[in-house]
Amino acid sequence: MKTRPEKDALGTVLVPVDAYYGAQTQRAVENFPVSGLRFSRSFLEALGLVKKCAAMVNETLGLLDPALAPAIVRAAREVADGKLDDQFVLDVFQTGSGTSTNMNANEVIAGRANEILTGRRGGKSPVHPNDHVNLGQSSNDVIPSVLHIAALGAIRRNLLPALESLRDSLRQKSEEFRDVLKIGRTHLQDAVPVPLGREFGGYARQIDLAIERIKRTGESLAELALGGTAVGTGLNTHPEFAARVIEILSRETGIEFREAADHFEAQAAQDAAVEAGGALRGLAVALIKIANDLRWLASGPRCGLGEIALPALQPGSSIMPGKVNPVIPEVVIQVAAHVMGNDLAISYGGQGGYFELNTMLPLIAHHLLQSIELLSSVTDLFRTKCIRGIVARREECSRKIEQSLALATYLVPRLGYDQSCAVSQEAFRTGKTIREVVLEGRILSPEEVEELFRDIRAR
Repeated sequence: MKTRPEKDALGTVLVPVDAYYGAQTQRAVENFPVSGLRFSRSFLEALGLVKKCAAMVNETLGLLDPALAPAIVRAAREVADGKLDDQFVLDVFQTGSGTSTNMNANEVIAGRANEILTGRRGGKSPVHPNDHVNLGQSSNDVIPSVLHIAALGAIRRNLLPALESLRDSLRQKSEEFRDVLKIGRTHLQDAVPVPLGREFGGYARQIDLAIERIKRTGESLAELALGGTAVGTGLNTHPEFAARVIEILSRETGIEFREAADHFEAQAAQDAAVEAGGALRGLAVALIKIANDLRWLASGPRCGLGEIALPALQPGSSIMPGKVNPVIPEVVIQVAAHVMGNDLAISYGGQGGYFELNTMLPLIAHHLLQSIELLSSVTDLFRTKCIRGIVARREECSRKIEQSLALATYLVPRLGYDQSCAVSQEAFRTGKTIREVVLEGRILSPEEVEELFRDIRAR
């Protein structure tokens, strides 16, 4: 590999000749060969956007040379647009403040700006990564801000629309199945009949409540740490810097961000990310419940419950011909389990605030943004490849209701609990239905039985 020398405070480092980054990034490449995991596109987009807006504001404040600012803005915009993603080479698991990634961005933007201005890639002249690109900033306020911008942006752009579409599809199925009666179940045992549409209405409400909980996290995520610099005091930044940068960020993203009410809280703690992770965990739990119900309701098709049919997407066995598995609900459950694990990591990361800085920021950012991304994609998959194609097996639903011993519950107002229990036990012993036992034993007249069981359809 051809290399070129780059210098930092510790000396000279050889970096790839075609790299835009410099010495500090290369040191981090060599120091943290941990997982191969990289920061997400949404994180890099937000990072580039912060650097671009910072350069624009620093120029208007008279702090950044007008001869340099346009090149920095252009380079930062290229980072935001994903044109330089291959230059972000650092592992997620690195210094806990994310300083290495902040410097990766500073060096890439400076290196690209220098190429724009001089034709020479990299270096620190005329654009310096610290003095110019990082002007008025610290890793300690940039990385928490980028985390909030990326998370709230991904929630608004991707996750909430996907969830709203899933909720609407479930509501449509609720309406479609409103006249389909099936046996209800509690403790995995037969209970009284319910409309299949009501079950789907319950699923839709679960998603609706998850949406509300996730939306509420936006109030906390909208606070940005920018302006606090190293420890929250705002050292070496212009007093108007944060407000002006955040104003531009809000305009460009369409999200109303605001400066943190307390910079010490914003940098020392990551409670907003923990809150968001908890809301995503709640969604994951809801998705597991819904997906599990659907695969149980579709079990069989002949020797299970078989009350609904899921879309057949692919052969389900390498040995059993004709077997078709509920693959989409299984994917949903696996993703949800992963998100729940991510939430544990986020929660533990939230405990990593020591004095004036949280030092588990990369961990929190990676897992929170990954959860948002996974939930966005699997929610859409659930809707398009499963929910939309569900069909009610009406005859099977009716047959199971007639066979259920739980129909004895409808006898209680006329016969009392004990005699109704005896009817149920006799039906179980003989293999007969509740209706057959009551009629054959002349316990009630056909008209009385019909009147009692009419309530099945009325509720």
